[in-house]
Amino acid sequence: MSHIVIQGGRKLEGTLTVQGAKNSVLPILAATILHPGRTTLRGCPHLSDVEASIRILRHLGCKADWAGEDLVVDASALDRWDVPDHLMREMRSSVVFLGAILARMGWAELSHPGGCELGPRPIDLHLSALRQLGACLREESGCICCTAQHMAGREIVLNMPSVGATENAMLAACGAEGETVLVNAAREPEIWDLQNFLCGMGCKVRGAGSSTICIQGRQPTSDSLHTVMPDRIVAATYLAAVAAAGGEVELRRVSHGHLSTVTAALHAAGCQISGGEGQVVLRSQGRLRSIGTVRTAPYPGFPTDAQAILMAALLRAKGATVFVENIFENRYRHVDELCRMGADISVADRVAVVTGVPELCGAKVRCTDLRGGAALMVAGLTAKGETRIEDIFHIQRGYEDPVRDLSALGAEIRLE
Repeated sequence: MSHIVIQGGRKLEGTLTVQGAKNSVLPILAATILHPGRTTLRGCPHLSDVEASIRILRHLGCKADWAGEDLVVDASALDRWDVPDHLMREMRSSVVFLGAILARMGWAELSHPGGCELGPRPIDLHLSALRQLGACLREESGCICCTAQHMAGREIVLNMPSVGATENAMLAACGAEGETVLVNAAREPEIWDLQNFLCGMGCKVRGAGSSTICIQGRQPTSDSLHTVMPDRIVAATYLAAVAAAGGEVELRRVSHGHLSTVTAALHAAGCQISGGEGQVVLRSQGRLRSIGTVRTAPYPGFPTDAQAILMAALLRAKGATVFVENIFENRYRHVDELCRMGADISVADRVAVVTGVPELCGAKVRCTDLRGGAALMVAGLTAKGETRIEDIFHIQRGYEDPVRDLSALGAEIRLE
């Protein structure tokens, strides 16, 4: 079992190019099966979650192979509509295959998905949207069985702007007759990237980025080449790391607008931040200040995926910062591990209060989930002595090669 080992206390400096976005490429990989042809994804990140999606595609009868940094998928020979339990359990976002398989094949059979244990994340909204399109669903023995011989577009109002439900409904609606209008849709940039991909295949989708998305049901007609958008959470991680450790970093291939709530928080903490076309530059003296209250919210609010990362950056800040987690019930699982390093954090329900300490000490810690693992890396870079991070398979779900990237900035970090 591999570990990440960090010798903290070094300032970071350099330039990094941000990888493709995990939360964008996974629904896009599901969407490739809508078209019985060839798709090339440029800049697709090499992640364990991507490999899990590839295994699902191959199980369904698709070809999926790497060509350098590109991933090429050929779905012309798709001949299955089931995803077995062992593949579904590998990641939470595997449920997005439901809408795509249903649109292409007319029926689908999946087990309930796995992924990080962040508290209840029911898929009721996903299933409700599919039912409204005309799918017949039944759940038995942990499996979801769906048939949809005739799906018809209609207005679907989501009870909350769920990213996954929005994506699943978009994919299923591509196989429905007529127009589907999603109201109270998620507005995340990854939804916009999915829309661009679908339109590149010949689908008619508009409205992504707003709360109303319109999908005109039609069979995709074109082979496509699509460049995956940059990963805003990976970018936030490296900005937070330099903010906490001190130094200067220039991130390239990044959207400044997608990071606005994170950069605003780091600026309030004392960092100097500037940006241009496709780049962000951050400078930090290393000792930050508290920033009041951080509340997670659906986009364009502060992202829940960046909550643990910003928390780690503020562990040595002067004063106290309050975090309010409004998305997931169990997203403070990283707190106990940070406290092993000397952090002062108190948690009550959905509120965590971080009081800055003068110094963190390296320790043996373990990843509790993907973003919690990223938080441990950020903390380890600022801690005195050696930090040894276990269960790094969580990190590998969303970060292509953080050891390579942080080493390029001057961090003393290695994989064992």
